Amino acid sequence: MRTARLLRRTGFGATGAEIDAVTDPAAYIRSALSGDPNADPGAVRTPMPRFDPPVPPAKGAGVDARRRYRAQAQAQVQTLTTWWLRRMAAVRNPVREKLTLLWHNHFATSAVKVVSAPELGAQNQTLRSGAAGDFGALAYAMLTDPAMLRWLDGVANTAKAPNENLAREFMELFALGHGNGYTESDVREGARALTGWTIGKSGATLVPARHDPRPKTVLGVTGPLGVREFCDAVLNRPESAGYVTGRLWRGLASDDPPSAATAQRIAAAYGPRRDLSALVTAIVSDEEFVSARDTVVHGPVEWAVGVVRALRIPLDDPQARALSVLLRSLGQLPFHPPDVGGWPSGQAWMSTAAAELRLTAMTTMARKVDLSPISSVGRGERVETAAHLLGVGNWSDRSAKVLTGLTADPATLIAVAVNTPEYLTS
Repeated sequence: MRTARLLRRTGFGATGAEIDAVTDPAAYIRSALSGDPNADPGAVRTPMPRFDPPVPPAKGAGVDARRRYRAQAQAQVQTLTTWWLRRMAAVRNPVREKLTLLWHNHFATSAVKVVSAPELGAQNQTLRSGAAGDFGALAYAMLTDPAMLRWLDGVANTAKAPNENLAREFMELFALGHGNGYTESDVREGARALTGWTIGKSGATLVPARHDPRPKTVLGVTGPLGVREFCDAVLNRPESAGYVTGRLWRGLASDDPPSAATAQRIAAAYGPRRDLSALVTAIVSDEEFVSARDTVVHGPVEWAVGVVRALRIPLDDPQARALSVLLRSLGQLPFHPPDVGGWPSGQAWMSTAAAELRLTAMTTMARKVDLSPISSVGRGERVETAAHLLGVGNWSDRSAKVLTGLTADPATLIAVAVNTPEYLTS
């Protein structure tokens, strides 16, 4: 039970064979967090595509030229999206990809506005490399990230015309929480500290002539503050540790907040070094994580990638595009969060319409893959064989009854099995 929950919540589903192979959960998570995510054999097989940004239309170009330019940029974003889905499905150890997805949702940046595969891809790599490191370094990287600067109008933030968007969202959504220890004055002063950043061919650059060098006061810290000082002032607030650790708790453990004792324990692990690796380890080893009921609803990406991994569905171009279409329809396509607050969680993913979409799509996919592990056993064994294949410990009486009636057709059996509460939650 403990191992199954660990693998399912820190990855994308887990087969029975994968669960059986982990004899030391602590060693498993330690290895996953300390290793180089880009050295994973699955990551090596799925390198990120290289993109030559399309040439912007000349000043005064017609409507057709602008449409062609945007279509080319959108096609590159689609290629980037299917690449990440392939990588999530291909990696041997999915912990770092799951964390990358969680931080993508935390520092939510959308291709609806940032139509640049190179910038979104670079941000994705930054999130991956920093997912188990120092949150302070990751937060600073996001404040100077080209995609984030474009997304939250940082490039429009100048000494002559301060734009508060990035400073406000950094405090409200990324580091402190809504109204949690900061004032409107802190937002205004923070915006001044973040002035002057622009995006060039080599990435984000501070242009001194656009930066406000005068003294500012942010959260009680006064001086000629810039982005580094702003970041430190925010993260040094006592409210920040509780907010950041609580966000990761919700991503890995439960929509319900931890008890006071657990909150204190995981905050201590995060500590003054803002150690995300220690934080993840503390969360997944906490008794409230281990003993909780199966109440975490897996989002569409976690669910779909888990099915692809369990059934070994080859994500060739048609299948990858079909998966992207499904995820868009379900409301969670990578690089396309609905707003800066990210995607919803929990019961929001359990609507009747979503169930119908999942069932229809998986019925089609299941008929195109090798289901011999199920078809090769007798009908009386197929329900339990499906459970082991999908990493489900036990079916409820209701699910078992429904699945038993489908054993004559392995494809339908699997399509329904991956839509049961036992598979959709952990």
